[in-house]
Amino acid sequence: MKDRRHLLYATLALVGGIIGGAASNRLLPGEGLASAAARAAREIKAEKFVVVDHDGSTRGVIQVNSRGVADIALKDAAGRLRAELSVSDLGSAKVGFYDQNGAQRVSVGETQDGRNGLAIYADNGRQVAGFTVAEDNQSSVTLYDPNNGRARVGLGVAANGEPALVLFDQNGRDRAELHVSLNGHPGLALADANGKSIAGLPVSVAPQPQP
Repeated sequence: MKDRRHLLYATLALVGGIIGGAASNRLLPGEGLASAAARAAREIKAEKFVVVDHDGSTRGVIQVNSRGVADIALKDAAGRLRAELSVSDLGSAKVGFYDQNGAQRVSVGETQDGRNGLAIYADNGRQVAGFTVAEDNQSSVTLYDPNNGRARVGLGVAANGEPALVLFDQNGRDRAELHVSLNGHPGLALADANGKSIAGLPVSVAPQPQP
């Protein structure tokens, strides 16, 4: 019995030494949990991180792909890409949203030349609407033909503040334009299929009589 007690005490002492040593390595005398957390690793490096759900299915990926694009991709429970944040090696950045068939439906981003924009796509992958602002603050809204992807309507404000509305035919040719100049003069221009002007309606504002 005595030998058993000695063995038990020796085992407890050994376990206590291991636990105590581990604790002393983590919490030095007078050191709290906050101090220990401050000494924890602050940086993790890897080429790719994969986030999985409780079933082991991939739900998110953080990586730099073979094209040099830093990318965060989020998937639904069926493994379909639904949202993505990416930055190219040239500096352009975008956020994209996808439907359940994997087709891109909305994209918001900035190109490396300073143009910012929002693009909306049809279910066939063609862009149907876009809103952009250039580096010089020129802004435009463009609507596209969902069948062929060509621009049909353009509404914009130039960098100097002049607004214009442009209508395009099914081939993307400018056929009608309505604009207002900086001095307040409106104008209307019509063109044929070859881009030749066929009619115009410039209107000048008559000077107002002085009292």
